Amino acid sequence: MIHSVKESVADKFEHDGYLVVRKLAKINLLRSMNHLVHKALNPLQGPAEYEADVGYPGAPISRDGIGGHTPRRLLHAYSRDEIFRRWAAAPSIVDYLRQLTGQPDHMLSQCHHNCVMCKHPGFSSSTAWHQDMRYWSFDKPDLISVWLALGSERQRNGALWIIPGSHKLSLGRGRFDANLFLRSELRENQELFNQAIMIELEPGDTLFFHCRLFHAAGTNESKDVKLATVFTYHTLQNKPIPGTRSNQFPSIPV
Repeated sequence: MIHSVKESVADKFEHDGYLVVRKLAKINLLRSMNHLVHKALNPLQGPAEYEADVGYPGAPISRDGIGGHTPRRLLHAYSRDEIFRRWAAAPSIVDYLRQLTGQPDHMLSQCHHNCVMCKHPGFSSSTAWHQDMRYWSFDKPDLISVWLALGSERQRNGALWIIPGSHKLSLGRGRFDANLFLRSELRENQELFNQAIMIELEPGDTLFFHCRLFHAAGTNESKDVKLATVFTYHTLQNKPIPGTRSNQFPSIPV
């Protein structure tokens, strides 16, 4: 989806729950990020989340098993290097956030996402249909995540699938399993899955998506690790709730 200046990105985001901006990040930034990420992966520079820790389908059984030390995310990306901080607070990012929320001031959450997604071949897991807001605690369920593709994203290497407009849905608790993933055996959920589309991205393409948008992803069947940076933002007025995981680290103005 490429939007002309005459089109209202705010209206489209309100309707669809997501927005793709092509080539928002420049090639030099992508090269620098890729270099830093590969350096942080070999040898692994923590903190990191491991595939074995989440226990999703396709993940290693435990850290002691084969592939058990495969990282899923490099955590705390904002504090890792200045290049991530520059991207997270880039004027182009802030401008889109202002258009999408209609608010002038935004904060970057250090508690959610704030990471480099690392989908490795062989040991990557698939992620069932979910909303990120299921484990976030804010005054309002209105946050925006910004996903920057550091390489091409296709079905073969586990690109994201989304259900357009699903951020507006209000579903009963029975539609979800114990971990708040949509139950795949329910007919009403299957009808929802049939509306899904895959988001194919090229290096530098950026996906803005609402925290209530249902999304999922498959495993990486290619030969190369798939990398993407992800940061999550909230308006200044939308505060994290004290005493929750969302308030563990202070948000940063951008």
